[in-house]
Amino acid sequence: MEEVDLCYLSALELRELYRRRELSPVEVTQAVLHRIERLNPSLNAFITVTPELALEQARAAEQAYAKEESPPLLAGIPTSIKDLTPTKGIRTTLGSLLYKDWIPDFDPPVVQRLYAAGIVMLGKTNTPERGWKGDSGNRLIGPTHNPWKHGQTSGGSSGGAAAAVATGLGPLAQGSDGAGSIRIPSGFCGIYGFKPSWGLVPQYPASPLELLSHIGPMTRTVRDAALMLTVMAGADPHDRLSLPSQIDYLAELEGEVSIRGLRVAWSPDLGYAPVNPEVREIAAAAAARFRELGCHVEEANPGVPDPWDIVDVMWAAAQAALHLHDFDQVRDQLDPGRIPIIERGKQLLAAELASALMRRNDYYHAIRRFMESYDLLLTPTLPVTAFQAGADHPGEINGHPTTYLGWTAFTYPFNITGQPAATVPCGFASDGLPVGLQIVGRWRDDVTVLKASAAFEALAPWTGQRPPVD
Repeated sequence: MEEVDLCYLSALELRELYRRRELSPVEVTQAVLHRIERLNPSLNAFITVTPELALEQARAAEQAYAKEESPPLLAGIPTSIKDLTPTKGIRTTLGSLLYKDWIPDFDPPVVQRLYAAGIVMLGKTNTPERGWKGDSGNRLIGPTHNPWKHGQTSGGSSGGAAAAVATGLGPLAQGSDGAGSIRIPSGFCGIYGFKPSWGLVPQYPASPLELLSHIGPMTRTVRDAALMLTVMAGADPHDRLSLPSQIDYLAELEGEVSIRGLRVAWSPDLGYAPVNPEVREIAAAAAARFRELGCHVEEANPGVPDPWDIVDVMWAAAQAALHLHDFDQVRDQLDPGRIPIIERGKQLLAAELASALMRRNDYYHAIRRFMESYDLLLTPTLPVTAFQAGADHPGEINGHPTTYLGWTAFTYPFNITGQPAATVPCGFASDGLPVGLQIVGRWRDDVTVLKASAAFEALAPWTGQRPPVD
């Protein structure tokens, strides 16, 4: 098998080939590391690469397959961790000059679980400073480029993860999502991204956006995401708000998945969002195909206003809290785009934040009532295709000026509600860049979102499409 084909095998394909002794975890790891060495200088997906650890873990996986009938679920699978997630003994920069030399002395629960499941740790993927925007540029290494068109953004804040998965630099990547940070880059890079129900994957240390932030898988296939989620999900005392889970998400997708009879709402703009007409048309065509899957599809909007004012207050307050006592001392080391947000957050009244939190609850209940009539809600994942790499936001959409995250009008609503939401690739615009369709489920109904994603993947497969980086 050619090296590039090795690198594009899914995690489930790798597991089966390892089990049959037709491939070696060491062989695959060496191929992926060689590919990282070749592509990363221009792609900028990884901030830190860990080849020695990866090969050590690959050798351990090889022994596990030789000795055990049931090796750990992810034994020998090349995987990356976002650089907002601490990793013991491995530099964790948070995309910030302030943390450029930080080496944590602990692993959070999600990393512990991935290690226990046998992953091969490739390294830490690029992210903007403290995950503040929908592009992955920072002052450490610059932006991650879109694998489909160099010079365009891979998205953010899990942009390095998305670019890595899209280019065969490991089939699994851990991402996090406080306003769309799994779904934005997955949509821009043409991969599968899954934001689980809030609290399903424990977070430690807690995000400054604790009430909005989710951890989830980023993969090329839906079943790989289900496999990874099975490992990551479940309560942990480090996260007092984390949820228990006894579900084998991969087992839920066994055989031919049917979603026949589901009630599906398609909303092209949620009633308020400006959208590029071509993106809207591609996403609408994809949503219509759910009728071929036996679903009842109708166009409907939740009938609630844009909740950006809620998200903006929560984000600005969180960014300001990170520098409540040292802002003047560190200001010259911060990303210039963050500074106005921090300054705004420092001027907020406590009552304004409390009001945003109360309105958040009202918004959740409005969406909950809307979803009583539907099993799924479909929208475009993003209103545009990838903009310039390193830019803080698109600048404008259909003549409407954009703000740092206000342009992500399809993703942040479901951080407010905590509902499970995924993005599936659904085509390419005339600029050659991917378009995504967002699939949103009811409260804590992650299984239905995964099943709908798998059914759409079978109907309109995307994994044979590879970006032109080789």
